[in-house]
Amino acid sequence: MTDNPSEDIQAMDFETAFNALQENVSKLEGEDLPLEQALALFECGQALVKRCAALLEEAELKVRTLTVDSEEATEA
Repeated sequence: MTDNPSEDIQAMDFETAFNALQENVSKLEGEDLPLEQALALFECGQALVKRCAALLEEAELKVRTLTVDSEEATEA
């Protein structure tokens, strides 16, 4: 891990980011946390949500591209 958590998050694959997000949610729901710690977890969670959404968007684009390519090959 680097000193910059957002760089760490940007390097995560989907499964790692999603699992980290689930851990943060569990901590926020289940623990009596000090405000600063809760805010830090929430902020990290927001970054994880963005990372997961970006990776899902990339995957969706790839699937659409492959589907179009496959349909064009079938029509030819």
